[in-house]
Amino acid sequence: MEQRHLGRTGLRVSRLGLGTMTWSRDTDAHDASEQLRDFADAGGTLIDTSASYADGGAEELLGALLGDVVPRDEMVLCTKAGIRQTSAGGVIDASRGGLLGSLDASLRRLRTDHVDLWLVQTPDPRTPLDETVSALRLAVTSGRARYVGLSNHAGWQVARAATLLEREIGLTAVEAEYSLLQRGIEREVLPASTVLGVGVLAWSPLGRGVLTGKYRRTIPADSRAASPHLAGFVEPYLARSSAAVVEAVATAAKGLERTALDVALAWVLSRGISSAIVGARTAVQLRASLAAEELELPDELRRALSEISAPALGYPERF
Repeated sequence: MEQRHLGRTGLRVSRLGLGTMTWSRDTDAHDASEQLRDFADAGGTLIDTSASYADGGAEELLGALLGDVVPRDEMVLCTKAGIRQTSAGGVIDASRGGLLGSLDASLRRLRTDHVDLWLVQTPDPRTPLDETVSALRLAVTSGRARYVGLSNHAGWQVARAATLLEREIGLTAVEAEYSLLQRGIEREVLPASTVLGVGVLAWSPLGRGVLTGKYRRTIPADSRAASPHLAGFVEPYLARSSAAVVEAVATAAKGLERTALDVALAWVLSRGISSAIVGARTAVQLRASLAAEELELPDELRRALSEISAPALGYPERF
């Protein structure tokens, strides 16, 4: 699998990343171990997790597998902080104390003394961005993280963080949802990242699974949309407004004699990002994504898909 530099740094990540959002909840230890082995055998290196996935369960399972299934030093380990669990549920907390406390807990669960990439998972409207960035700086200077970045932040926040970290640390990456069904980052986040030399990691490149076509006629009983804790995650893309894009992907796949998954993933990988993070509940599902990695879409087909899914632009992007 191709390895790409993450932004202007020396950190290299695999073109596909392995997402672990379902680990320890919908994906048990056996399937997780099989996924990790298949991913490494295919040349994958980037593993993406978070302190919030399964309330830390995903990190704990990953930590138990690293070293036994794959060598820790051959993987690029990325985790995220910023959502703190309380008795009332998840609370956004990107304060310096909250972030660094979360990082220490992540390192214990992952059974490692550092992560290769540490991201702030979501903006915190109650904490100044300068304070959040100070936690990123401390994570690097203390050796707990090699590189740092943001996730799900707006373009101005990416630009501000990159400016604050420019001299000593640098902002390495921004992780954001990106697919044919969600192209919002093209308005500001992608242009800002390109100019600033920040790498882009795309999560949910398959439109939360909807672009695979599995929901075209019904909701499979074993799918995320039927899961009590993930149904709300998928539901926004089951709306009628998504249908034209899903059908266009299915038509393109039929013409190429490939799957809809192949086409949707190939489109994202053609957009100048560093890596697309694919999450799978089972090893079989992951193998389908790994098999799609080498597909390059014909230019005419890529342009057609881009046109039918183009996001609406307003002021000031279009003036």
